[in-house]
Amino acid sequence: METTFLLNGETVRVADEAPTRTLLDWLRERRGLTGTKEGCNEGDCGACTVIVSDADGPRTLNACILFLPQLQGKAVHTVEGISGPDGSLHPVQAAMVAHHGSQCGFCTPGFIAAMACAHTRGETDHADQLAGNLCRCTGYAPILRAAEAAAEAPVPDWMAEPALPHVREDKNFKAVREDTSFNAVREDTTAGAEAGVDALWAQPRSSDALAAWYAEHPDATLVAGATDVGLWVTKQLRELAPIAFLNRCDDLKTIETTDTHWRLGAMVTISALLETVRAEHPSFAEMLRRYGSVQVRNAATLGGNIANGSPIGDSPPPLIALGAILHLRKGDGRREMPLEDFFLAYGKQDRAPGEFVEAITIPRGHDGLRVYKLSKRMDQDISAVCGAFNITLAEGRVTGARIAFGGMAGTPHRAKAVETALISAPWSLETVTAAAERMGDDYAPMSDMRASAAYRLRTAQNMLVRYFHETEGTRTDLREVAS
Repeated sequence: METTFLLNGETVRVADEAPTRTLLDWLRERRGLTGTKEGCNEGDCGACTVIVSDADGPRTLNACILFLPQLQGKAVHTVEGISGPDGSLHPVQAAMVAHHGSQCGFCTPGFIAAMACAHTRGETDHADQLAGNLCRCTGYAPILRAAEAAAEAPVPDWMAEPALPHVREDKNFKAVREDTSFNAVREDTTAGAEAGVDALWAQPRSSDALAAWYAEHPDATLVAGATDVGLWVTKQLRELAPIAFLNRCDDLKTIETTDTHWRLGAMVTISALLETVRAEHPSFAEMLRRYGSVQVRNAATLGGNIANGSPIGDSPPPLIALGAILHLRKGDGRREMPLEDFFLAYGKQDRAPGEFVEAITIPRGHDGLRVYKLSKRMDQDISAVCGAFNITLAEGRVTGARIAFGGMAGTPHRAKAVETALISAPWSLETVTAAAERMGDDYAPMSDMRASAAYRLRTAQNMLVRYFHETEGTRTDLREVAS
């Protein structure tokens, strides 16, 4: 199968590569572009950051967990393509030199890519934009000063070119089996075998095509953003076959907004989800800001975060607290359920073979949502506990409560005993303290490297108390209190 994209302005066609070949490995081993580094090889350190552009504009992604088929029809800028064709430095490169932002230099290409993308997009929240890039020697102060110094400089012409039209206008461009609905490629018995392509893989062009193919291959792996599946390849060295890449299913990327709900396709990224809920649920948005780095949020999808069934996935608790509905599809059949009912047990979800997450509906009109994430690092870390609280009050009493946690059980799980203790009771510290004691009826958390069981339980109780104080007007955010 051939994948066509722009690489630093040049149209390239990649054939006879395994579908799980990462962009990082291909850049270094096939193209000799060694500026993009391998650090953690799991999307955490940012040394492999590249800029990927399409019709929606540029965004940063981690090349170490980005598979080549995900680049079809897009444009890639590596650090080698961030300077001008005549060797002129990009403003962020010049600023890094002027402000002494590089020492050993290993991390610098990833920083440059992240800074150049933010510069192109006009993003000035520099600390957030660089939270996914780790530096072990220079420290962040000179790097942040460089980003600030470059912010007002104009975007160079060579960084402003759109990606997709260039690929489509290339008269030699040939889409892979350009079918209006569905592309699939069977193994090539010669070149494909030599490249390690040893099984059927597909790139459906719509959810209809995906449904048809997945019904025939119910044991297949579906790749959305690859922020989880990528590690199956880079860390667990798993062979994924059959496999389908969903990046061309544009109808799974839509967001429908009405007065009563949002309906988000399964391929909506966490970055897009954050922007969708930011105004209405700032606490939810702030948790999503800490969900991972910009690079991870740009790739990770809402459907993937739900479908993998992780007990510490950060999106299910607030979605459950909001009463989200999950939409599943198998072939031509569809069904829906409350999201909370999808998680049956650790590693087990209510999803049949060949069935996939198609969309998520989130009710609107809830203004009581608060989401608290506890992790060892403030940014880009896995939650020890993630608590979501959606409590409604009337005339000083609790009229409704939906409370859900991640990290407290084998699945994301509601605190129904706590909810029962709250409903119809007066909204007071005494009520909240008594209800918090019921947390042990709902959860028996485990101890692991992130937190002990006792600490998790106490933290969950304290989160409810924090929620009460916030409703009373007390400032509880650590950064606000410390400022």
